[in-house]
Amino acid sequence: MNIVLDTNVLISGLLNPNGFPAQVLNLIINKRIKLIIDTRIISEYSEVLRHPKFKFRDESINPLLDFIKIESESIIPEPSFIDFPDPDDKIFWEVAKSGNALYIISGNTKHFPKDPMVVTPAVFISLYQKTKIDQK
Repeated sequence: MNIVLDTNVLISGLLNPNGFPAQVLNLIINKRIKLIIDTRIISEYSEVLRHPKFKFRDESINPLLDFIKIESESIIPEPSFIDFPDPDDKIFWEVAKSGNALYIISGNTKHFPKDPMVVTPAVFISLYQKTKIDQK
């Protein structure tokens, strides 16, 4: 299952190991789901992870970014001409649409066009668990 991960979910998953964002990260790390990325997403992840307010250390950030680069599918997306409430989130939309992702997982779904592919971490985990039950 291919997904695109908004930066806020990455950060939330690292800050709170017990929440739904952390469950999404665990699925990625355990290779149950696959990220689709581009260079802009990696740059944003890197920039936000290094923001002083989060106090993440390079010894933690660098291996995580290396893992993401190696284990994700990197694409060159087609541009989208849709207006976004938060233009910074347009990159996730473009990558998801061009890379045929099933979901964009975001804590800020209101920043995206109304589309069933844009879900919160809690909704995604519920859908993922239902999919796993249906496959048994």
